[in-house]
Amino acid sequence: MIEVRPQRGRIIVVFTHLPFFYSSEIMGTFLITLIFGYMASGTFSQIYIQLVFAVKGRQSLIHASWEEEIYKYITGIVQNKGQKMLAINGMPNHIHILIGMKPNCNLSDPVREIKKASNAFIKEKQFSPYNFQWQSRYGAFSYSHSALDQVIKYISNQKEHHKSKTFKEEYLDFLSKYVIDFKEEYLFEWPE
Repeated sequence: MIEVRPQRGRIIVVFTHLPFFYSSEIMGTFLITLIFGYMASGTFSQIYIQLVFAVKGRQSLIHASWEEEIYKYITGIVQNKGQKMLAINGMPNHIHILIGMKPNCNLSDPVREIKKASNAFIKEKQFSPYNFQWQSRYGAFSYSHSALDQVIKYISNQKEHHKSKTFKEEYLDFLSKYVIDFKEEYLFEWPE
């Protein structure tokens, strides 16, 4: 007989009167399945990521006349992928996106989908007379729940913030703050 007793964040498994044909390998597999199956049903997480994308080339192509529409479209992409959009804003040459991610999400998946689908949307709507594309690189920075209000305010105030700081200065500040080693040649193509 096998009895499972959940107790204060752990489980106790009691084996009594096991038939002789249960090998230790079978029981080990059973225990792993039992433990991880039990833990998966109570998975709780708080994963908050700020993404930073830049427009390919050195042109500022995101125009004020259609930026709100692209932000709404990107919000839809994030939500359709099962993630939570917390903030989005940017400048003509880059955007900031703050998302609440589920633990089963691989960060590169929503990034790839946002870039691919928003590129197609911008071309389909003919928002830009130029060949709009995002740069292949991006930044991803994690935050605690207690920092969310500050990060949302930061993203919301991009236009004001960039009156005194360039995108390059901002991004290098992020890398410094997060103690991320980098080589200049692997960073964004910077607008002049």
